[in-house]
Amino acid sequence: MDAVLTRPAQKADRTLAIEVVSDVICPWCYVGKRRLEQAATLMKHDRHLSIRWRPFQLNPTMPKGGLDRRTYRTAKFGSWERSQALDAQVAAVGREVGITFRHDLMTRTPNTFDAHRLIWLAGQDGKQGEVVEALFRAYFTEGRDIGDPTVLADVAQEASFARKPVSAALERNEGAAEVVEEEAQARHLGIASVPTILIRGVPLFSGALKAEIVAARLHPSMLADPPRRLPEAGPAGLIALRRTEQ
Repeated sequence: MDAVLTRPAQKADRTLAIEVVSDVICPWCYVGKRRLEQAATLMKHDRHLSIRWRPFQLNPTMPKGGLDRRTYRTAKFGSWERSQALDAQVAAVGREVGITFRHDLMTRTPNTFDAHRLIWLAGQDGKQGEVVEALFRAYFTEGRDIGDPTVLADVAQEASFARKPVSAALERNEGAAEVVEEEAQARHLGIASVPTILIRGVPLFSGALKAEIVAARLHPSMLADPPRRLPEAGPAGLIALRRTEQ
């Protein structure tokens, strides 16, 4: 009688690869990152999240050196008081997820193109998550100008990403073409607000949704057939709010 070869059953791959389209001066993207981390904890028995960060500039026409934040936001929102009211709104939500927004320290609204290049460079070295967190922290809690090349090099070093090679790469304009292409792809998909979560290159939802909702949206039973167009993220005006706050 022939022997029957039996093999141990292979464990199913529990890793879920997602992409997050984000801008590092978007406060709701910082909140969204925290809520995504909370969702990952809720999902730990079902899925492990592998996250890749993709670029989006809320202010693509921002001058290279950025602008005075008060002047810029007063012009954008009609008054400094309106800007402060929006800051207070996001600060209140931030406290719920452990973020202390220090709008009083933020004096400039930067151009974020080079910050996105830094994130792209970090992705080549497997350090995107650390660099994204360091950029959010530098801008929102420390009030640093993350459009400044020296600040970007400092942030890279703080995220355990070698300073000198990063400075040299930024000076050589590395990652510029890739950032331009990735942002163009996002806009081609119809993405007009951030954060937006993609699965297999398809937008799944937009907005800094609460952790329980994110976990439900990312549950295996919900991902058998990814949506072909971006759904509404919640009550009317939510997506527009995320797009205009910076």
